[in-house]
Amino acid sequence: MKHDAIGASELNGSIATSDEGVAGIDDGHADLVVKLAEACRILAHAGLAEDILGHVSARAPRADSVLVRSRSSHERGLLFTTPEDIHEIAADSEDLPRGYRRPNEFPIHSRVLRARPDISAVVHVHPPAVVACELAGLPLRPIVGAYNIPAMRMASDGFPIYPRSVLINTDDLGDAVADTLGDRPVCILRGHGIVTVGDSIEQAVVRALNIEILARMTLAASQRGTIPPELPPEDIAAMPDLGTMFNDVYVWQHHRSRLELAGLDLPR
Repeated sequence: MKHDAIGASELNGSIATSDEGVAGIDDGHADLVVKLAEACRILAHAGLAEDILGHVSARAPRADSVLVRSRSSHERGLLFTTPEDIHEIAADSEDLPRGYRRPNEFPIHSRVLRARPDISAVVHVHPPAVVACELAGLPLRPIVGAYNIPAMRMASDGFPIYPRSVLINTDDLGDAVADTLGDRPVCILRGHGIVTVGDSIEQAVVRALNIEILARMTLAASQRGTIPPELPPEDIAAMPDLGTMFNDVYVWQHHRSRLELAGLDLPR
């Protein structure tokens, strides 16, 4: 599988922006850095990251190296992420240029990417409806069909749940999350948030959006104490796979347009 990647920088991935884009790397890699920044903004604008918590990563070409949304003293939250917040970090690195540091839960990204050579991107956010459903004992089941076919498909297979509510800030904890995720697209972290993966940044982000949509519908449908029925197997089987362009790219483009409408888009 071909992975999106950014070229290794002599400054360990230090990204500087200019009127001509991201300095020091070619246009294709600069586009990837902007896309990671956009991913953070999209997730926050959609309500999956309420303030400064959460991060998105992509596989980098160097062994055990990850492009990830990092932290600095200028932190303003995911909604205001810029390409300068994206850095290439080796698994054993603690320091980054210009006062940046890797996120506390970097092991989510490094260990999941190591365990899953089939994926290119990882999202970790705290979607409130997903967390509320899990805490209330409301399993996310295939209760909707054509309303959101990708969410239905993920729910049909069930969502693995990591049982601890701790910060995933060690390699051992990152490995435990990766083990819980297994070969699935989404893992719920009890009392914490979610981890989603994909073979592109767009896919990992849209999977996070879709599980939160399903969780919001589950909460709404359960308000009167009712238990909404699951779709019958024949309806699930009848749902078409509309493909990556429809399921991921079009949805990504919609959310980029929403950022533009809100004045939160990034220059390209």
